[in-house]
Amino acid sequence: MGPVQAVIERTVSGLGYELVDVELAGRGLLRVTIDLPASAYLPDPARPADAMPPSVRVEDCEKVSHQLSHVLMVENIDYARLEVSSPGLDRPLKRATDYERFEGLEVALRLREPLSGRRNFEGVLVRDDLADPGGAVRWALELPDPKASKPRKPGAKVGKVAAAKEAARLQALKALRDGVLARAAAAQAASKEGASVAGASEEGASGRVPVGIAEHETAAPAQDADAVETVRRLSFTLDEVERARLVPKVKF
Repeated sequence: MGPVQAVIERTVSGLGYELVDVELAGRGLLRVTIDLPASAYLPDPARPADAMPPSVRVEDCEKVSHQLSHVLMVENIDYARLEVSSPGLDRPLKRATDYERFEGLEVALRLREPLSGRRNFEGVLVRDDLADPGGAVRWALELPDPKASKPRKPGAKVGKVAAAKEAARLQALKALRDGVLARAAAAQAASKEGASVAGASEEGASGRVPVGIAEHETAAPAQDADAVETVRRLSFTLDEVERARLVPKVKF
């Protein structure tokens, strides 16, 4: 799909749209998903307050379909039927620009193999604070943690025992994060040798998971500036989800 996708992306962007996905389905169906450029969704003072939000219209799909039909014929690209549509409610995240655009929104990700006994994860998309051994940007789904520590009241005194527990907890978090880094480095080394790596979560043994994708805990500021709460994250890089053939989707 490399050369074909390049032709389609060049055509779609030339018409002022953004290419979301290209799929060659059964019986020669070429499915193309388009969206408006990110700039179209920025606040516009000239837009009436009661106006409908920007979206891909039927006319947009027809325009792209007409132009693509001509280009694909000129490029001698074989297909039986062309389908152009909008992303819908579950927009797939495919490229780095997609992650940057939808950072801070809720995203769903289904793993092919269970991790910590589950396959389906939903959380807020954030940039992870774990450094990747290969230098890649790590992303994460910030997961709700029912066991998160409660923030203390502003100005409340902290006893020696409570302070010691908090220091021990933060030290444990650091050790936990170091463990994730060590496993990620080992997984990367093993993948270069063509080995299959089994992942494990911090809570114990889990099923086989894609290389490098793992859960970890981190400390995050609470609403009270003096407080710290624990959050769980599902951490990954774009390369890891692509190799595992996973597709995170925005939940609008």
